[in-house]
Amino acid sequence: MPMPPDPLDPAWNERLTEAMLAVLGRASDGPHPDLDRFVELQRDYPRRGGKHLRGRLVLAATAAFGGDPSDAVPVAAALELFQNWVLVHDDVEDDSEERRGAPALHRQVGIPLAVNVGDAMHVAMWRLLIDSDRPWRDAVLREFLTTIRTTAEGQHLDLSWVHEGRFGVGRDAYLGMVDRKTATYTVVAPLRLGAWIAGGEPPPTLTPAGLARGRAFQVRDDVLNLLPDAGGGYGKEFAGDLYEGKRTLVLAIAFERLTPGDADRLRTVLDHPRDRIGRERVEEALRLIRSCGAIEEAQRFAEHSAEQGLERLREALRDAPGRDAVAAIERLVEDLASRAR
Repeated sequence: MPMPPDPLDPAWNERLTEAMLAVLGRASDGPHPDLDRFVELQRDYPRRGGKHLRGRLVLAATAAFGGDPSDAVPVAAALELFQNWVLVHDDVEDDSEERRGAPALHRQVGIPLAVNVGDAMHVAMWRLLIDSDRPWRDAVLREFLTTIRTTAEGQHLDLSWVHEGRFGVGRDAYLGMVDRKTATYTVVAPLRLGAWIAGGEPPPTLTPAGLARGRAFQVRDDVLNLLPDAGGGYGKEFAGDLYEGKRTLVLAIAFERLTPGDADRLRTVLDHPRDRIGRERVEEALRLIRSCGAIEEAQRFAEHSAEQGLERLREALRDAPGRDAVAAIERLVEDLASRAR
């Protein structure tokens, strides 16, 4: 069925979901009644909704660089599948309560089953890519390898800071982690993948533009997590970052601005495992963070980074032939900078 030329058309969301569910819809050796539950668990996170912003960025970038977005569907679906299996593992590693407005998968079925479900989704992602027997396949596979490795590096930094009880994580260290863990696979990789699929080499200016927009996305996510009225569309547990002890730009700013006594108190309050921190401690941490304007400062950073990234993105795409698709990319990255994953 012919697809609409506009990558923002909702029909593309349905196409990407269908592509994900199709590759998750079978056991390795055909139908197996005892594995029906396994298949359904793999489909859980993809079925929970979302705007498929990363996948649609792949489609829009492909069109912007002169390609056919229909050719990019397997790659876009694979990137969305990457997002989903990473979230399954991320929720286990952070011991999160919720994901997209429902209990995290490991809260429903336990850690061993959830980890194995994520592993199976990971394999399905590679199946989508390997089965795309096109001239650009090797370049796309290399891009995915680089993206996954970079994301794992960022996740290591994020987890190790919590594991080691390090609260002295400054702005630069935090943003370096964000560049690896979030910005690369959220913005940089989708744009570069689109260029490869369209038959060209990605311009080097795409990377700094994508990193700036990705930083804006993650910091906005940090801010939303601490706003009780963020709304159901946010889909994550309110103050979950504090319960999990996550190091964020908000915390880095708070430790810069608080008096030594209040900074020590905040450190003491947060230095508890999730199952022991309790609601009262989290509320005290929120009071300290709010008292120094850290949330507002982080939001200002997100807005500045978003504007900077948009300027760089326009420059990087100045000569791209698909001007309508370039406009779609701008709208998609605007949406990314103003919402959570």
